Amino acid sequence: MQPVDLTTLTSACSELRAYWLPSRLEQVYQRDRYTIAVALRTLKQRGWLEISWHPQAARICIGDPPPRSPDTFTFSQQLVHQLGGLALVAIEAIAPWERAIDLQFARRPGESALYHLYVEIMGKYSNAILTDANNLIITAAHQVSEQQSSVRPIQTGQPYEIPPKLTGPVPSWSESQERWQERVSLVPGAIKRQIIKSYSGLSAALVDSMLLVSNIAPETNTDQLSYDNWQKLFESWQEWLQALDLGKFQPAWTATGYTVMGWGAIAPVSDTQSLLNKYYTDQLNQQIFAQLRHQLSQKLHNILAKLQIKAKAFLERLQQSDQADDYRQKADLLMAHLQNWEPGMKEIIIPDFETSKPVAIALQPDKNAVQNAQNLYKQHQKLKRARSAVEPLLLSVQSEIDYLEQVEAAIAQIENYETAEDLQALEEIRDELIGQKYLEDPEYRNRSTNETAITNFRRYHTPSGLEILIGRNNRQNDQLTFRVAGDYDLWFHAQEIPGSHLLMRLEPGTVPETTDLQFAANLAAYFSRARQSDQVPVVYTQPKYVYKPKGAKPGIAIYKQERILWGKPQLVNGQ
Repeated sequence: MQPVDLTTLTSACSELRAYWLPSRLEQVYQRDRYTIAVALRTLKQRGWLEISWHPQAARICIGDPPPRSPDTFTFSQQLVHQLGGLALVAIEAIAPWERAIDLQFARRPGESALYHLYVEIMGKYSNAILTDANNLIITAAHQVSEQQSSVRPIQTGQPYEIPPKLTGPVPSWSESQERWQERVSLVPGAIKRQIIKSYSGLSAALVDSMLLVSNIAPETNTDQLSYDNWQKLFESWQEWLQALDLGKFQPAWTATGYTVMGWGAIAPVSDTQSLLNKYYTDQLNQQIFAQLRHQLSQKLHNILAKLQIKAKAFLERLQQSDQADDYRQKADLLMAHLQNWEPGMKEIIIPDFETSKPVAIALQPDKNAVQNAQNLYKQHQKLKRARSAVEPLLLSVQSEIDYLEQVEAAIAQIENYETAEDLQALEEIRDELIGQKYLEDPEYRNRSTNETAITNFRRYHTPSGLEILIGRNNRQNDQLTFRVAGDYDLWFHAQEIPGSHLLMRLEPGTVPETTDLQFAANLAAYFSRARQSDQVPVVYTQPKYVYKPKGAKPGIAIYKQERILWGKPQLVNGQ
């Protein structure tokens, strides 16, 4: 993940000064243990300033509004208690070439600052620290004890100290090309490494883009650079310093990330705020998505493996109970031929009642014929009772397996992170599994998922333009089938195969074409566990004929008056 460097931070702060000073602080919301959102209002607009001290994604930019779930963090509560209603009057760098800024708050513009919120964008040492006018620390996002750092402890009530000064030389606008080139090439080596070693305030991403625009490979040795190479590289160097001095930047996406210098741009962006917000939101979401998908998949795999073992054991016990009638038949035979029994017999052979074929019956030699027959009758009764006890247990286990395979199929359909809706769909599955007691997470803060309507279904249009909605998980499947569906719609699902519920929206009197029905059937097959098959049976019916059994788990439904189509999932990518 590309870190926010000095250049990016300077660009972001230049825009914040231009459009968000002065502004009134109205609210503070902490999204997670690393990020707060500060509601700011100017005379023209209102927005959320996102401040993050995440070790990989520390940043400051205007971001998205926070969710409506409760904020249970104390840091945000301390900030709003001290800063609520005050004006953000200045955003200043605390020292040249440092990735740390001072957000100053006063009663009104023009007055001296009552509080300072220091935001330090320094990788794993990033932090947000609130002090009073005398620079005494009131609170910090991450407190650092003297045992953790003897150089710079950060604790409530102690004076705030700026980060240690940079030890290396810093870039200078007045430095000549000859002096600059001499410093960089003093020790021969790869040009990228030598530039970063020679000066402070540079990031790997910045030097990469600087070399890219200068048509120089990063691993080129300094001894191999021509005069034209050095000239072009120094021009880029000067261009960078000028952008820092004037605060004029060109934010854009690059092939590997982003730039605020316009170098290597593949898509320009209007402002640095939206660039940073999208980049880090997507990067962090991808990380969370991958971790959560792996966690859910592993959990389901383990639970299903145990349930399959349990189901197999129940089936074996049922198969054993199938022998109950054999025990009764042998007992009857023995009682009918008591005269053939002799003391000490371990086995007796008696002709079958119907076929007259000989039947061997094992006997206990210390018991008489009647006692042996009674034992056989007891075995018969025991196995019959076992069947009546095991059958409902097997039914329950199989129902649980069916449900979890439905969940597993939903996760399989969400293969990669593309939009925030993909992560939301996975989070809904996690919430469902927590609700069904399959997951326990002590750090999970319960959100009321029923308060807001679901709108992020998958959406398609048939060849005739009819809208199709597809659930991404069990919660969405239930919402789609039992709340969204109208009287005139059509409901589709892969027959007896775990998969998504699909709804074709129809206006009164609209009759879908055969191609529309086939299109929907193909999608229903594709978004099922049988995606890799050539043909999949798909049922469709009106939503009024779809029911949820009493006490059934999420996503489970039964239907009637269905019709069947053969869906072809392999055609979906071409549709």
